[in-house]
Amino acid sequence: MSGFSPRNLKYMRTFAEAWPEREIVQRTVAQIPWRSNLALLDKLDDPKTRMYYACNTIEHGWSRDILAMQIDSRLHERQGKAINNFDMALPPADSDMATQVFKDPYLFDFLGTADPRKEREVEQGLMDHIQRFLLEMGAGFAFVGRQVLLEVGNSDFYLDLLFYHLKLRCYVVVELKAVPFDPGFVGKLNLYLSAVDDLMRHPDDKPTIGLLLCKSKDQLVAEYALRGFNSPMGVAEWETRLTETLPDDLKGSLPTIREIEAELMLDEENTL
Repeated sequence: MSGFSPRNLKYMRTFAEAWPEREIVQRTVAQIPWRSNLALLDKLDDPKTRMYYACNTIEHGWSRDILAMQIDSRLHERQGKAINNFDMALPPADSDMATQVFKDPYLFDFLGTADPRKEREVEQGLMDHIQRFLLEMGAGFAFVGRQVLLEVGNSDFYLDLLFYHLKLRCYVVVELKAVPFDPGFVGKLNLYLSAVDDLMRHPDDKPTIGLLLCKSKDQLVAEYALRGFNSPMGVAEWETRLTETLPDDLKGSLPTIREIEAELMLDEENTL
C-alpha cells in the first residue's frame, strides 16, 4: 500500500497502540468513523475512558463534533451523579437505568455570559437553545412543553419543563431554580409528580420522575430531603463553563458577573 501521509501513518501507529486487542477493534472501534477515532486518540489517554466514549458514540450515533463536545464537557465524570432516591422509589432495573440517565452538574454554557437571577430567565434561555438543551439532557428525552398547566382542586400549578423519556417510558418533570437547593423544593415537586401520575400518565407508563436543577446544593441536605418520599426524584446543579474553552493563561483574568456589577456600581458612585 502507498500514498499515506506522515500524519496518517502516525495516527495509524497511535491507533494500533491504543487498541491492542483485535476483538475490541472489530466489535467497537471499527464501527466508528475514522474522524471520530482521531478525536478519541487526540483527546483521551485513559483506555477505560476512551472505551466509554467509543461505546456511547456507537449507541447514540454521535457525530465527530458531538463526540468532541461530550469529551470536553467531561460527560463521564457527570453521568449518573445526580442525588436521588431511585433505589427506594423504583424497581432495581428501573432504578439503575434512571440513575444513569441523570447527571450532575448539567452544563448550560449556551446560555451565554449572563447570570440569570430568575427561573424564567433560565427557562427562556433553554428554550432559545432547545437543540443544545436536549443534547445536554441526553438521549431519550422528548420535549413535551413548558409551563404545563396542572389543575389540582381549586388551584393551578405550572410545570417548568415536561419531558417524556422513551427508554424509561415515563414523564420527567424538570423544575428550574436559579437559587441554591432548599428542602422545601422537594415537597412541591412531589405534588407535581403525584398530579402528573393522576392526570396525564397512561396506564402503560411508569411512575413520573422529577428532577430539580438548582444553582448549587449541599449534598447531605439534599439526601436527607429526599428520604421518606415514594416519588422518584433527583437533585442536580446546573452551571455554565464558558471559560473552560479558553487558554489556561486567560481563564483567571476574566471577571465574574458580580465583579463587573460591583465595578459598575463603583463607577456610578464616583460619578455622583
